[in-house]
Amino acid sequence: MKLTPAKRSSTRTMSDERKQDLQLEIGHVLFIDIVGYSKLLINEQSEVLQELNEVVRGTARFRASDAAGKLIRLPAGDGMALVFRDSPEAPAACALEIAQVLKSSPHIQVRMGIHSGPVNEIVDVNERSNIAGAGINIAQRVMDCGDAGHILVSKRVADDLAQYRHWQPLLHDLGECEVKHGVVLAVANLHTNELGNPIMPKKFAELAARLAPGPTGPAPSVNRWRMPSYIAIALLVLAGGIGIFLRQSSRQLSTSVPPPLVSPSPNFDKSIAVMPFIDLSQAKDQEYFCDGISEEILDTLAKVEGLRVVARTSSFSFKGKDVGVGEIAQKLGVQNILEGSLRRDGNRIRVTAQLISARDGFHLWSETYEREIQGVFAMQDEITHAITDALKLKLIGVRPAVEQAQSSEAHDLYLQGVFFSNKSTEAELRKSLEFFQRSVEKDPSSARAWTGIAKVWNWLADAYVKPVEAYPAMRAAALKAVSLDDREVEAHAYIAEAKRVLDWDVLGAEAELRRALQIDPNSGITHLFLALNLGVQGKPEESMAEARQAVKADPLSPIINNMAAVSLLANNQVDEAITQAKRISEVDPDYLYEFPVLGFAYLQKGMLPEAIELFKKAHQATGFPQAGLGIAYAMSGQPAEARQILAELERTAATSYFPGEEIASVYVALGDHDSAFAWLDRAYAEHSGPLHAVAVRWAFYPLRSDPRFAVFLQRIGLDPAKVLKPTPTP
Repeated sequence: MKLTPAKRSSTRTMSDERKQDLQLEIGHVLFIDIVGYSKLLINEQSEVLQELNEVVRGTARFRASDAAGKLIRLPAGDGMALVFRDSPEAPAACALEIAQVLKSSPHIQVRMGIHSGPVNEIVDVNERSNIAGAGINIAQRVMDCGDAGHILVSKRVADDLAQYRHWQPLLHDLGECEVKHGVVLAVANLHTNELGNPIMPKKFAELAARLAPGPTGPAPSVNRWRMPSYIAIALLVLAGGIGIFLRQSSRQLSTSVPPPLVSPSPNFDKSIAVMPFIDLSQAKDQEYFCDGISEEILDTLAKVEGLRVVARTSSFSFKGKDVGVGEIAQKLGVQNILEGSLRRDGNRIRVTAQLISARDGFHLWSETYEREIQGVFAMQDEITHAITDALKLKLIGVRPAVEQAQSSEAHDLYLQGVFFSNKSTEAELRKSLEFFQRSVEKDPSSARAWTGIAKVWNWLADAYVKPVEAYPAMRAAALKAVSLDDREVEAHAYIAEAKRVLDWDVLGAEAELRRALQIDPNSGITHLFLALNLGVQGKPEESMAEARQAVKADPLSPIINNMAAVSLLANNQVDEAITQAKRISEVDPDYLYEFPVLGFAYLQKGMLPEAIELFKKAHQATGFPQAGLGIAYAMSGQPAEARQILAELERTAATSYFPGEEIASVYVALGDHDSAFAWLDRAYAEHSGPLHAVAVRWAFYPLRSDPRFAVFLQRIGLDPAKVLKPTPTP
């Protein structure tokens, strides 16, 4: 309809009056979007949207705010926006309630964004009251940063929620995301163990990939990333400090790469490396399945007497790389290579595998299998038998895979758990835990899945979860695994860790580890655990021998190579330790944890400026408190700077779990033994995983003359007479 001049004038007047009456208020906005909505048929779109509306309207938080007149609902095409006017917690609480209900409706995939910001009432073209403003726009932009299942919140909301104790553990900082018009938003991921999506959104993952350190570039900033206890001990024995360290600083300190600690000897034993199978599926979405089958074959072969099988870390280090069989065999020190590919189409799989002799490239055996998914267990057994037959070995006492898994659905969940358990972020580990738990719900008799649960809790302990919460869960799962199958080697290793950390039973832990090595003498992780155990008992030579065995079993594992450097340092072979630590950059250019060893080796050699520079760059790059930097400052006659680091550490410990022995180490360097023992007592009460390392850490040498230190070592199950050998003080 064409407006007459009078009506046009009336409209302008109304608009002018509304601009004058415009009042902004803070609205707490939850924006919801149906993922994949445009791909649905028109009638399907209507049905899904109607179902979502019913779910949202049925939540307790929605009903309460709506009844109080504190809620405005806005349709948004393929979703909706809810503006709460009563509490900044309301959108988050509502989002979790929606996620809970949608667990039973997997066909409805949504993503949600939350922001608190200015909103104002407007009148739309139909003369109906509506809401607009930056609060709604930014909530939508926050949501756009996520994928299906994500509940993302803006930094403002995260800061508000972090003031409440029950919200703190559910907030996981993601960093910044660029949205429309070049706007950059700081975003956090809101999730529990069961609700939300813990996996890093694709936008952030792509950004992380772009920022990943190159040959000369620095590592991206990582927030509050810590290591599991056994890695931490490896880095702390006679060293100290937890955190992410710049690879660039290593390039500046040394450009030469020394020879390996343990030379490969492919001609003296029957040996094999199992490479990750290649995903040939059209959708390229079966990586977890390919990795899982490869790892299961590897685990079964590892139990074959007379066959040395290279550990997963080393063989999988060639994944996606164009490297010839001969070079792989030379680096891993093996005679044979198993390669394969997998194509999955629905419930049917096609697997091709070949066993190759590294000496001449000759195919000792090859076969192609076509099976329904239910036949995957029998197929794995056929491959294992074919390999042992080709190598003229016998399968004695090895439990067939078909007996180890009764449900194909449980097995698929298990393989997804294995895939994520080999990642490192908290989100990925919790995703792994979810898959393992769902697997044992389907098949409670799966010892491997219970071992997987124990593995994840071990990785979460001391890094993301308080040890007194993580280690009991780890022990329960590991005990369940060995009750089902006593030959679960890793489960024995995790039981050993629980004995050491929860019971302060170092000798009992050692016995459990030796039991594991009776089952599988080639278990790199068990040799590593035992090396650490013997090291803290004051047995450096035996520890070094176990470290060498670990390197032989897993020659390209950066963790194990780093442990070898730590063992050298524990033997006061400082120059050799530096050489070994620098070699890790060749083993894995993306591995950053050789730097604590290097930093403290420089301190022991009196190279204080170099050590300070190393720790300072790490501190600046990560924003994470470095105990090593505090110690370096104290040793350099800069107590004010050391106490500044201490203040950062103590602030962190006041709001979340932080290993008390780390703070104690800085107090030792400052000569404040009373405060050091106070923090050691706290670490004891919290059952800190790396605590045993104080027995042999160079940073704690000054406490050896204090009678309280011997008493403390006895409290954690160590024999002071064996540990406290005459040593120079720093």
